[in-house]
Amino acid sequence: MTYGKEPIMDIAQLAHVELFSPKPEKTVDFFKKFLGMTETARSGQSVYLRAYEEMYHNSLKITESKEAGLGHAGWRTTSPQALQRRVEEVKAAGLGKGWIDGDIGHGEAFQFTTPDGHNMELFFDVDYYKPQDHEKTKLLNRATKRPSQGVPVRRLDHLNLMSSNPGKDNQFMTDALGFRVREQIQDNGNVVASWISVSNLVHEVAFMQEPQQEKGKLHHLCYWYGIPQNLYELADLLKDHDHFIEVPPNKHGISQAFCMYVHEPGGNRIELFGDSGYLILDPTFEPVIWEMEDVPGNGDTWIGSEFPESWWTQGTPITSPKIVNR
Repeated sequence: MTYGKEPIMDIAQLAHVELFSPKPEKTVDFFKKFLGMTETARSGQSVYLRAYEEMYHNSLKITESKEAGLGHAGWRTTSPQALQRRVEEVKAAGLGKGWIDGDIGHGEAFQFTTPDGHNMELFFDVDYYKPQDHEKTKLLNRATKRPSQGVPVRRLDHLNLMSSNPGKDNQFMTDALGFRVREQIQDNGNVVASWISVSNLVHEVAFMQEPQQEKGKLHHLCYWYGIPQNLYELADLLKDHDHFIEVPPNKHGISQAFCMYVHEPGGNRIELFGDSGYLILDPTFEPVIWEMEDVPGNGDTWIGSEFPESWWTQGTPITSPKIVNR
């Protein structure tokens, strides 16, 4: 059997995501009140938050903007040397924007874009969250106490991006940054969507086709619970408070994860994971390829209700007809 080239192990994880919101205070309130996240800092037009099992200072940055969408995604490398290696590869691909001194929660970072224009950055140095006395837990392997508000999420899981050319974005991420293809949807050989990761998760980032060929859009940001029952509790809470649930608790075929999709007040789609689906421990794992014709009812939803058309066609910023809150 012939295997591929030596894997690149320079990217450690998705460390944080910045979301744009035209209703920043309502967006922040949603993450704090319903998802139990903690505000850790404010600066200018931005608010920083974290989930209770996260070690870093923040995993989410909410920034005021005219439109909803992705600000940027931040990837931590495995070492300072790994950071320099990946920066050189990004520069060689012609997608580098340059260095910044850092931000609240992390040190200097190299900014770049995907071929489709999604903003991202690479960094190594991070600040760890220092809990206040009332936040400290006797559970030594947890960062802080479980919050008493809402149905608290445990950690950042992944990002899904809409792209005018998912195959091109996928190739850049695998070639320049070392991501590995885990699952993929193809249509007559063309990549319609791709789930890729640097760990044993099925994905830390996914790219899916934007039907109008528009560039740089966000499909969703996902936080993790690990317990399916939490999704039912959250759905009950959100419906009682008139928040839009686009897809109620459901199980994906692709990734096999137990999922749910809601919209925060600023307009961004948020996925909640009730588990992680399956883990990839096989170092010679071969990508799972789905044909588009086999996806409806199997790949998108394995157990649960059919996904609405909006899930396939709309992301942020919204440039097609708006989603109507039901």
